[in-house]
Amino acid sequence: MKTSRPLPVKLIHLRRLTDDTGIIEHGIGKIPRRKEGYSTDDNARALWTCVEWGKIARRTGDAEAAEQLARLSDTYLAFLVWVQKEDGHFHNNVAYNRRWEEEEPSDDCLGRTLWSTATAAVWDPDGDRSRIAQDLCRTGFRAVDRLRYPRGFAFSLSAACLLLREAEANPRLEPLFRNWILRDLPATAERLGKELIQRFRKHSGPGWRWFEDVMTYSNGVFPWALFQWHRTFPSREAEQTARESLDFLIEKMTSPEGFIRPVGNRGWCTRQGGSQWDQQPVEVMKLAMACEQGYAVTGDAGYRDVLEKCRAWFHGDNDLRVPMADPADGSCCDGLTENGPNRNRGAESTLAYLLTEAIYHKMREGMRDDETS
Repeated sequence: MKTSRPLPVKLIHLRRLTDDTGIIEHGIGKIPRRKEGYSTDDNARALWTCVEWGKIARRTGDAEAAEQLARLSDTYLAFLVWVQKEDGHFHNNVAYNRRWEEEEPSDDCLGRTLWSTATAAVWDPDGDRSRIAQDLCRTGFRAVDRLRYPRGFAFSLSAACLLLREAEANPRLEPLFRNWILRDLPATAERLGKELIQRFRKHSGPGWRWFEDVMTYSNGVFPWALFQWHRTFPSREAEQTARESLDFLIEKMTSPEGFIRPVGNRGWCTRQGGSQWDQQPVEVMKLAMACEQGYAVTGDAGYRDVLEKCRAWFHGDNDLRVPMADPADGSCCDGLTENGPNRNRGAESTLAYLLTEAIYHKMREGMRDDETS
């Protein structure tokens, strides 16, 4: 008889931030800040968080947590269905009164939501949640040809590659969805992968192995996506570019003492130098994502070690030696400044912590990123 084990994280703050519309974007301390409303970015991240921890809950036999995660994912899926437009894009910013705020379509939001819905689409192929996610994902890919910015390329490339690997390996996938994947996504993945390679060629040079002239935010998504592409369509150039850029990113995100130091958003990082403050939890999570893929592709134990350092950053192995996360409820401070943590605990930072923990535990238990049981 299989022995069940409880999840190694708490979902209390995730539930606290989530109402019947979706996950609220910001907090005042640990209290949801309703006047700031919701973002599709966060609801997509929250859905992905439920997928990752849902897989772990199944594996550990934690039925109570699995049920909580399923209910939460229903809320986030319903939000994404509501905000998707006919052209495939997702409206990002929604006020607390459920009115859509004025905005221009966001490449980052589209790509991030494609990745999230792709993970949900293959999580439980026989279930209604998966079918809803499949519809969201397939419709969303209509807008990919209009992407202009590299982070949208990276997220969309990763989504396409995950779906292609699953279409080859999972006979339970709905046939029409599977046929669409195999027919349409190889060309999409090739185009997006080549876009990232071209940007690396254009901007990198001696002492600067990067995709842009300034290293800003969501940096880890670039090597992460290229490792995904290499796993799906083996390419020596994709693997080499992924390794070079990830090694360079690790160099820029590691302090002289050896702990993780995210590129600060108060100035970013250029060839001349980088900003130490303010450090964002989501940057640590993106590095963890990239290192997980790097370890899966290369078997390089150095990437596994950096992933462990990413997790340790949340628990106090950082510049100020202060915990950013509260394991008692699963919340996380919004940033680290020279004066200490930002005590507000909003959705992005909390989800960054929960996802980093999921990535760490998945690696430790030897689970694949596309594992469904």
